[in-house]
Amino acid sequence: MARPKQPIMQYQIVVSRRADRVDARWKVTGRATYAGEQAVPNVAHAAVVASTIAKGRIVELDAHAAKALPGVLAVVTPATMPKVVAPKDQRPGGMAEGRVPLSDDRIHHAGQAIALVIAETLEIAQHAATLVQVVYAPEPAEVTLDGATTTIEPATFMGLFNMAYRRGDLDAGLARATTTSDATYTTPIEHHNPMEPAATLATWDGDQLTLYDSTQGVMGVRDAVAHAFALAPRQVHVVAPYLGGGFGCKGFVWPRVVLAAAAARIVKRPVKLVLTREQMFANGYRAATRQQLTLGATEDGALVASRHLVTTQTSTVGEFFEPAGVVTPKLYAVPNVATHCTVAKLDLGTPTAMRAPGEAPGSFALECAMDELAYQLAIDPLELRIRNHADRDLEKDKPWSSKHLIECYRRGAELFGWDRRDPRPRQRADGRTLVGLGMATAVYNANRDSAEATVRLLADGTAEVLCAAQDLGTGAYTVMARVAAEVLGLPVDKVTSKLGDSALPPGPLAGGSRTTASIAPVVRAAAEAARAKREAGAAYPVEGHAKLAPAGTDAADPKRPIEMKDGKPVEPFAWTSFGAHFVEVYVDRELCTTRVHRVVTVLDVGRVISPKTARSQVEGGVLWGIGMALMERTLVDRESGRLVTRDLAEYLVPTHADLPQLDIEFLDHPDFHLNTLGARGIGEIGIVGVAAAIANAVFHATGVRVRDLPITLETLL
Repeated sequence: MARPKQPIMQYQIVVSRRADRVDARWKVTGRATYAGEQAVPNVAHAAVVASTIAKGRIVELDAHAAKALPGVLAVVTPATMPKVVAPKDQRPGGMAEGRVPLSDDRIHHAGQAIALVIAETLEIAQHAATLVQVVYAPEPAEVTLDGATTTIEPATFMGLFNMAYRRGDLDAGLARATTTSDATYTTPIEHHNPMEPAATLATWDGDQLTLYDSTQGVMGVRDAVAHAFALAPRQVHVVAPYLGGGFGCKGFVWPRVVLAAAAARIVKRPVKLVLTREQMFANGYRAATRQQLTLGATEDGALVASRHLVTTQTSTVGEFFEPAGVVTPKLYAVPNVATHCTVAKLDLGTPTAMRAPGEAPGSFALECAMDELAYQLAIDPLELRIRNHADRDLEKDKPWSSKHLIECYRRGAELFGWDRRDPRPRQRADGRTLVGLGMATAVYNANRDSAEATVRLLADGTAEVLCAAQDLGTGAYTVMARVAAEVLGLPVDKVTSKLGDSALPPGPLAGGSRTTASIAPVVRAAAEAARAKREAGAAYPVEGHAKLAPAGTDAADPKRPIEMKDGKPVEPFAWTSFGAHFVEVYVDRELCTTRVHRVVTVLDVGRVISPKTARSQVEGGVLWGIGMALMERTLVDRESGRLVTRDLAEYLVPTHADLPQLDIEFLDHPDFHLNTLGARGIGEIGIVGVAAAIANAVFHATGVRVRDLPITLETLL
């Protein structure tokens, strides 16, 4: 007997079971194969020759010694590089740079690829790369924000967010304020450092190109590379079943992908190109920021004005920069707001998305400024935030699709014991250890994108879920399997997720916390279609296919007419996730070292489909926030323009020893306006606000206000 059809709004994914990752066994046993591990016959290996200067041109490039080395197949230089079409634009998922690699003799940053050696083995290729002799004509390089002579003032961030925003009358608001906080906050260049280095394996079969690539978006790589080599998208097949982390640095198509494809065409055999750890430091980073944050409030703590002036950087060949001002117009109910961004074009590599781009550094400035203002007003920092809660998104002038931030505040304060905090700095000590408590708000857009999925029921009682999305390590395999299993009435281990392949139904880029919100509802719809066909008597294999409506529609009412503006759908709601971090730090009063002892994080992220992977994401985000606050910084030599910090011996990241007592709680408030499952993304929000909460706790412990990251012992001396 056929089961009755369930109404959309009554359907709920069971979230009480802490199911394991469906791909966990493959990963821990080594059976999961990454881009650099694909078993392709007759593969050759490539090694990059990188520039040692930051700006200038190549006068002479002598590859004779490299070519003479036994086992070397070719050396690709600007003189021998095949013609490649320049990219049309630089949007997320597309080319990271506007310049074609090896297209001329110009040097735009240290670490730029200036030649490529292809050899029988990796060892021969790497050795041959050291034999390439280069004579440069160097030019003075600009590598710091203070020294930039070329700047731009973008109106938007890549067409996505306002960078020059105005609301109300800022001057009038500041004049009305009785208390003003005005300070400058800085964040340094930071690097991603995923465990898996960036890798591409390219192989041609006639005019058909297959790429095994460590990418966060196979569809973007397919389209960008097809354009570069003047191919139809169907002629490019991109495969990326697993990623060993990316955090944004694998969200664009970098020069190595084009170089690997060109090299394979030159030597007429598969070519593998894997970047070294040092070369990864030229593969994107979080740009440095200098942020002047001004807040004005009345005596009762009501914010009346906020101004956020951001200076950050990009390269001379790229467009990406850190949109740190995006968080300020919407987080609090301020009638008068102004944001502005100045971007310096420097002779450094192109920055890129890094976990919570914009929100992570922007929240550091805003949330530290809120703490400073609270002390000036003698109002509890938590109370100040509650008094200025935004009941709607004032930037977009739209209602929130779902918002429970005050519940996050109150639940977090309860779990943390915030009410026992003495507001005065340097009041709590244990021997030579000063103890401080701080908090901050977390916020991140709830994104979704178009997606398709196919669910296939097989005669042996199993099922397959197919979608060309990516599992960045965040749990997409598990989410897809769990959603399909619930609909089909199967155990999760009877459902196989297949993704990371451009031949599958199109899926979104794994970035911007959009994967679950995009693929979970479409997998559910495809599973329901397959189940309905089977219940109607269809023979095995039974397939169900579904597409997700584009952003701009109301998932709770799919038939609602879509409002259009400039040819694009208008979003009916402001879709955003919220949360709060509460932090306890220990500061050694003699050594001035800081350790995070305890963190309580409460998040409002809609329905959580996979609790174990969701918690893992937040744990990683919080730990990264600790690194951002206390450790991470990439140093640039001002004279040479080269990175001083370019390996994991010098670039410090948190380890297991730095992990604090960590309590994470998710509120269970499904957001059915965003999608039919009520699920929002989780990957980015965990880091947002952590650095500010730590800095605020350090002030509470020591009485020293630190406005420059990272907080090191030197800053507390």
